[in-house]
Amino acid sequence: MVLGRKQKSAHIVWDWNGTLLHDIHTVLDATNAAFDELGLPAITLERYRELYCVPVPRFYERLIGRLPTDSEWELMDETFHRHYWARIADAALAEGAAELLAARQAAGRTQSLCSLAPHERLLPLLRTYGVDGHFVRVDGAVGPSGGGKAAQMVRHLAALSGVEPGRTVVIGDAVDDALAAAHAGARAVLFTGGSHSRASLEEAGVPVVDTLHEAVETAEQLAAQPWEESARVQA
Repeated sequence: MVLGRKQKSAHIVWDWNGTLLHDIHTVLDATNAAFDELGLPAITLERYRELYCVPVPRFYERLIGRLPTDSEWELMDETFHRHYWARIADAALAEGAAELLAARQAAGRTQSLCSLAPHERLLPLLRTYGVDGHFVRVDGAVGPSGGGKAAQMVRHLAALSGVEPGRTVVIGDAVDDALAAAHAGARAVLFTGGSHSRASLEEAGVPVVDTLHEAVETAEQLAAQPWEESARVQA
């Protein structure tokens, strides 16, 4: 989709898991099921949000005191995803997500989706929840899982014809979303409904909000301000 030369509002790049999809309890259940299978103790939601980080092997390092070996990581990753995808039907869209997406599209404002969820699984999920038609582009992850989103975000924005990075705002639930936005020359708003505690999110140095409605309002305010290179989040 080609936009006009003057982009009058923010282009929003949405994250999926933990942002538009309220799946944190599904993630926690799958994590503990995987931990039980791997002989690790269960973890609470508070502890998960305190420790979670990307790349994901560092999360396991925080849990077990060392980085997993390559073979251990492959087993951990496969086990978690097996349990997660068996439970995904229990997850629902975040409060207000469907209405926000539809309203922005109806108003002629653009939005896309960039997610670390596997691309081949992400597209059917968007259709299941009835939101697949609201995005000008959707990019899920391809290749090995567990890494960050920075390079993927650069490719995502480069593929969006007419979208200015300086007027683009990433809305996500993880510090990695803010780092990816900065890496791609965009800004970010972080949402407390997902994988991180508020305290963890605030360390990113970008606005932190408690609802998606606030996230969209803040994104529009950011897009209306000059974007200085010095304001970027530092990786």
